[in-house]
Amino acid sequence: MCTPPYASRSRDPPTNPASLPCRTPGMSISPAATVSGAGYCPFPLTSDAGALGLTRSLIDTALGPVSVRHGRRSAPTNTATGPEPAIATILLHGAAGSWTTWTPLLAAADTSAPAGQAFSDLIIPDLPGWGDTPLPDAATGPISVDAVGIESLAAAAAEIAESLGYRRWRVVGHSLGGFVALELAAARPRQTVSVALVSATTFAVIDSARHPLRRFTLLPGFTALLAVMRALAGWGAPAGRFLRGLHRVGLLRPLTAPLFSRVRDIHPSVIDAVAVEARPRSFALAADRAARYDAERRWAAIDCPVRCVHGDTDVFVAATDDERMLAVIPHLTITVLGGTGHFAQVERPDDTLTALFPAGVAVHGASGCAAGEQAR
Repeated sequence: MCTPPYASRSRDPPTNPASLPCRTPGMSISPAATVSGAGYCPFPLTSDAGALGLTRSLIDTALGPVSVRHGRRSAPTNTATGPEPAIATILLHGAAGSWTTWTPLLAAADTSAPAGQAFSDLIIPDLPGWGDTPLPDAATGPISVDAVGIESLAAAAAEIAESLGYRRWRVVGHSLGGFVALELAAARPRQTVSVALVSATTFAVIDSARHPLRRFTLLPGFTALLAVMRALAGWGAPAGRFLRGLHRVGLLRPLTAPLFSRVRDIHPSVIDAVAVEARPRSFALAADRAARYDAERRWAAIDCPVRCVHGDTDVFVAATDDERMLAVIPHLTITVLGGTGHFAQVERPDDTLTALFPAGVAVHGASGCAAGEQAR
C-alpha cells in the first residue's frame, strides 16, 4: 500500500490533495507516527552475493572494467516479433557506498513482498571509485579520471545493462546514484521505464558544492563533510588508514551520527562498510562532478515516472529540494519518511520499498510495464 499522505502538493493540485492516488505527481509526507512497525535497521549489510542469487562479473565500459553483481534473471517473453528480454532493475549506490548498500532493501523485498514480487533481473554495479571498481588512472591505463562524470557514469550503467542482454530497465539510485539514475532517464528515455530515488542528493548539494562558503548554511552537514573529505583527499592512501583507525577505536560511529536518525541502532555491518567506503578522493571527485552538472536542464527532459523517498532528518536534503524537484521533473511523487536519515533503504527498508514500489508497481522483470511505469 502507499503511505497515507500527510500533505500533498503538485504543480496542478486537485481540490482534495489527500485523495491523490500514489501515481499522481505530488508529495506525501509520512510522519514518524505512521512509519510501519517493521523496525529500524532490521537487516545487516552482506557481501555474500551468492546467498542473494547473484554472481559477480567484470564488465567493460568506456570508463574501464566495472565490477557488477547481477542475477535472478527472468525468461524472455514471447511476442509477435520474437522473444522480448525482461526489464532489468539497475541499483546505483551513492558516494561512500557499494553494491552492499542495497542488500537490506533486497532482504526486505525477499521477506515481505508478495509471491513473485521480489526483485529479479538485478544489475548492481560498484561505480568507479567505490567497492571493487577503482577510479580510472591514466598512469596505469588508457582512461583518465577526468573521464568520470555524471553523464559518463549513466552511460556506463546503460553499457552494463546492454552487455547483459537487456533492452529496457527501471533504475533505482541512492544519494549520488540518484543523480546518475536521473541522468540515465534523461539520456535514454526510450529504454528507461521508471526511476526510483532513495535519499537522493539534488539541487542543494549542487549549490553547496559550487559555493561551499557562500551557501554553507544551506546544508552545513554536507558542506563540512565535503571540506574534511577534500582535505583528506590530499593525504593519499594514509587517509583510508586514518578513517579505518577511527573505526578501530570506536570513533567512527559517533562521527557518522548526522547520517542516520538513530546511529546507536545502526547495525555494525553498516559502520564497517562506511569505514571501508569513505574514500576521500572519490567523494571529493563526486562532489566536483555534481557541481558541474546542469541538473535543471537535464532533468526537465525526463518523461518516465519518478518516485522519490527521503528521510525527514536527511542532512543532504534541504527544505527547498522537494519543491525544486517538483518544478522540474514532470512525473514526480515524493514521500518523506519520519525518523529516517540519509540511508532510507538501510534504516527503513520496508517503508522505502512500499513508497517506491506500491501496489501495482512490480519489482520483478516481466517485460510488460507495471502500473505507473512508462510503456515504450
